[in-house]
Amino acid sequence: MRRVVSVSIGSSLRDSQETLEVMGEKFSIERIGTDGDIPKAIELIKELDGKVAALGMGGIDLYLRGGERRYILREAKKIARAAVQTPIVDGSGLKNTLERRTIDYLARESPDLFSNKHVLLTCAVDRFGMAESLEKTGSEVLYGDFMFILGLPLPIYRLSSLKRAVAVAAPLVVQLPFKLLYPIGEKQHESPKKKKFAKFYEWAHVIAGDYHLIRKYIPDDLSGKTIITNTVTPRDVEFLARRNLRELITTTPNINGRSFGTNVMEGLLVALLDKPLASITAEDYHHMLDKLSFAPRREILN
Repeated sequence: MRRVVSVSIGSSLRDSQETLEVMGEKFSIERIGTDGDIPKAIELIKELDGKVAALGMGGIDLYLRGGERRYILREAKKIARAAVQTPIVDGSGLKNTLERRTIDYLARESPDLFSNKHVLLTCAVDRFGMAESLEKTGSEVLYGDFMFILGLPLPIYRLSSLKRAVAVAAPLVVQLPFKLLYPIGEKQHESPKKKKFAKFYEWAHVIAGDYHLIRKYIPDDLSGKTIITNTVTPRDVEFLARRNLRELITTTPNINGRSFGTNVMEGLLVALLDKPLASITAEDYHHMLDKLSFAPRREILN
């Protein structure tokens, strides 16, 4: 059995392991959290290097994207360098393909989901493929990057404006300690800061993006709303159901109640492709996604 292991700087309470058969091969898919301890994550990756089929870097992105430009996060680069023999991925390759496909699929299958609706995308720089696809759906999109990453009340309603702002801010932001930008470890379980940015949640018909950023300021009542995300556990689904969320959509498949992160599923695709990571293209991912027939998980909660 081949192993795909995501080493995450997120909470260990979210750890999971599943066995599945894909294209005639058996895989163990695992997520191991280090509770915000980056040196521990680096040591664990070094231990697993050369012993597993693929590694995922969870809870942190290697790059932030603003259009065609990419900006490397300083702390993420340290983690990625820990793997020498085994390919390590952060999920960006799948975000740029699967998440584009997901929005396009939903726009075809359920045009009313987006047409003339308001969409709050918590952060575009970590899933620019989703951002570009949302822009084409006929919805009004609020890009919340400065709100959800830096805590600044600066909503942006044009992707072109976001690109210009990112070009100025990103070179500085990527040098900051990652814990200042994103909830890691125990912070993933803190009570949401409900009042901050509440009016933007109320404005939105659809809330999309990283689950932990969505949860960060989530209000008590989500009646009539849809969330598009991934990396949710059965406990997260219960949390959202208690807040009266109408529909949960995840871009990655439902595996025994768990929607794994894009880094885990990208690791699975890399293992199946069995070619050097540097030579894998977006077309390779699209081809593999076609073969696997990935479709969004859709669950009506209320």
